[in-house]
Amino acid sequence: MEIQIGSRKIGLNHPTYFIADIAANHDGDLQRAKMLIRLAKEAGADAAKFQNFRAPQIVSDYGFRALGGQVSHQASWKKSVFQVYQEASIPFEWTGVLKEECEAVGIDYFSAPYDFEAIDMLDPYVEMYKAGSGEIDWIEALERMARKGKPFFVATGASTIGEVQRAVHAILKINPQLVLMQCNTNYTASPENYDHLHINVLKTYALMFPNVILGLSDHTHALAPVLGAVTLGARVIERHFTDSNEREGPDHKFAMNPDHWAKMVEETRLLERALGSTDKFIADNERETVIVQRRCLRAARDIKAGEVFTRDMIDVLRPATPGAIKPHEIEAVIGTRALHDLPYGKELRWTDLGA
Repeated sequence: MEIQIGSRKIGLNHPTYFIADIAANHDGDLQRAKMLIRLAKEAGADAAKFQNFRAPQIVSDYGFRALGGQVSHQASWKKSVFQVYQEASIPFEWTGVLKEECEAVGIDYFSAPYDFEAIDMLDPYVEMYKAGSGEIDWIEALERMARKGKPFFVATGASTIGEVQRAVHAILKINPQLVLMQCNTNYTASPENYDHLHINVLKTYALMFPNVILGLSDHTHALAPVLGAVTLGARVIERHFTDSNEREGPDHKFAMNPDHWAKMVEETRLLERALGSTDKFIADNERETVIVQRRCLRAARDIKAGEVFTRDMIDVLRPATPGAIKPHEIEAVIGTRALHDLPYGKELRWTDLGA
């Protein structure tokens, strides 16, 4: 399975596709959003992603106030949930400008929409769609995005395998271009979050959904989760992106800065090279070590023509001279006769032996 985005192919046999989720880190400033696009490109991202939500279409002010207090990562917010979403929202009018900036620097642009109008608004501007984890059971929204006929990235944080299965089946009935992303939706940047990533879920996804591409949407800082996910078959990696983790805002603390992002891409590219082939063979750079590290059969003393070989007349020593008899063939040598004199240490060849 592979999908095409612009000139890039995404799939198990292609390089990992890195998505820099700028999300709310624009801090309400279009020029800042454009600056982050440029930084993401310089750091090695393949795509700059945004989020198109509007507070009244994604959160209920009444509902959050009725909870009696903000919880999880929202507990540290100094403003109401509704106000934070309102200030972090991106005006629809930015869409064309952001896309143009991405095109100018050579990075893919797309966004995760959070209401029907945003889904339809984005269609002329994006080559792919993303559904955040919170949409996993809003099937009508997933189907609306799937019907756009474009590659569809779906995060699966805070969900059960049954919920994932229902969403995947609904999408695949409409659109086969699915990237299924393991995710943990704790945005606190706590070191304890590494205990809850469960990247091994990618193994389950690979077995249950063999016709989808695997990915990881992650909110931690270390390289290990990304490298582990790629080893398990993920070929799409999404992390939040900022220029500084010290800025105020809902997404800055758990985002990656340009230096960390560049290191992540560098290490992943090395890993991809190291993963190599599933076939086991002598690699090109091992051909000489086959000679110097392997052994062959050698005369354990001076041997006269006509002598019958016994085990004590044979040494098994390095180097494995090309053409010499190999150690696993030693039983076939015992009982044969030397056709001519062989000096001590000489490698044994089948042309030296007779019945």
